[in-house]
Amino acid sequence: MKASLETPLQHDYREGPITEAIEKQRIVPGDAFLWAAGASILASLTLKITRRDHASLFVGQWAPTFLLLAIYNKMAKGSTERQSLL
Repeated sequence: MKASLETPLQHDYREGPITEAIEKQRIVPGDAFLWAAGASILASLTLKITRRDHASLFVGQWAPTFLLLAIYNKMAKGSTERQSLL
């Protein structure tokens, strides 16, 4: 059975109480994660130019984490908006 793009998939799975509490708060706007990822890339580049290679690698690995947090934030926002429509 194919799912169309117009109809969201329905499921009866409920999140745990901690996850629901985190999703309801919305403390950090989504753009903050993107800015943090960009800042970590620039900081990593700066550290690399100043020949601090180990610190550069450490800081450069923060960018994917910030981008994943941005994706999670967007998905959580979408799930709470869909639930309010139901």
